[in-house]
Amino acid sequence: MDIREQMVEMGKRAKVAARGLAKASGKAKQDALLILADLLESESEAIGIANGKDLAAAAERGLDKARVQRLTISEKVLNSMIQGCREVAAMADPVGEIESMTKRPNGMLVGRMRVPLGVVAMIYESRPNATVDAGILCLKAGNAVILRGGSEAFHSNACLADLMHKALEKAGLPVAAVQVPPTADREAVTEMLKLADYIDVVIPRGGEGLIRAVTEQATMPVLKHYKGVCHIFADASCDITKGVPIIENSKMQYPSGCNALECLLVHKDVAGVLLPKVAQALGPKGVTFKACPESLPLLGEYAEAAKPQDWGYEFLDLILAVKVVDDMDEAVDHIAEHGSNHTESILSEEYRHCMRFIREVDASLVVANASTRFNDGGQLGLGAEIGISTSKLHAYGPMGIKELTSAKFVLMGEGQIRE
Repeated sequence: MDIREQMVEMGKRAKVAARGLAKASGKAKQDALLILADLLESESEAIGIANGKDLAAAAERGLDKARVQRLTISEKVLNSMIQGCREVAAMADPVGEIESMTKRPNGMLVGRMRVPLGVVAMIYESRPNATVDAGILCLKAGNAVILRGGSEAFHSNACLADLMHKALEKAGLPVAAVQVPPTADREAVTEMLKLADYIDVVIPRGGEGLIRAVTEQATMPVLKHYKGVCHIFADASCDITKGVPIIENSKMQYPSGCNALECLLVHKDVAGVLLPKVAQALGPKGVTFKACPESLPLLGEYAEAAKPQDWGYEFLDLILAVKVVDDMDEAVDHIAEHGSNHTESILSEEYRHCMRFIREVDASLVVANASTRFNDGGQLGLGAEIGISTSKLHAYGPMGIKELTSAKFVLMGEGQIRE
């Protein structure tokens, strides 16, 4: 069987499994998630062995630091996956929920019912934890899912998929509800993107090149998880004591994350005080600043002159672009030109400035006086996320259970006919 035939068969199995999941009880789905949590815990050694194979191959291939960091299943990452399973299991099942029921003048009741999307395909790089996050969220929302991770995580993903299959089987749910292509050949992605008859939506999660390639080739709707060019704007009224730790956390807590800070915009009235403190806090820890002419002398030995291409660039590393701006208008204009609709934050003690920034800045999450790193499904109370959508149809921001459903209209009548 060639790759084309393999992918068609996977699509067919997923379509059948999606119908089974759509009518599965909430209890069965909850059981599967709790069983999976226990399996992830008991099979940690096997997961570590599989991940070790991928890390060894990554070292041989010379993968960059950011991708290796995302590839690694550390104890912390594994515990996060286990916790995610249990948190999602405890959440209310959205499938079948009726919302916005209203009574029409003729007595009919009209509402909307939450329904699964159907079959979801996810294409992503590194991040084997995304295999579990996507699998459990799709399961809870009643969707079948085809998970195509990067070749660099092939062994890790295969191991995690096997555990999900065991959990589904024990819970009496269709095993084909979660599938991972058995090949690392890129042709599998090309063929999968042709399966509009079986796949309802595709979610790419990775670098800019991956997103563009999927968008251009897909024959089904695409929910983009685009690059994260995230900014913080330090207003003239920012609390410097509070602001410096926020900037440090945003940049350094996980530099390769899509919600990590990539550009700091600083009001001219506070730059002389704030930027030396930022340099003192971040510079000795390895951060290099790509600085505009006004900020360059304020950042000292850790800075170098910014180039035009540094604005709007996703470094995914200990590199931070810094620009001094005249006012909020300039900051908002800079974000509009160079941002990626991912995460934007303001540091300000002026409530009206915070609210203006929140209203005017277009991003999937706009933050006041907190780290950009909070744009994460778990941190925002979704349990886990399948990705952070930077497109507005049909979800904007972290995609949890509810974002993996749609809503159909339902009408309850008592014999009414249309005049």
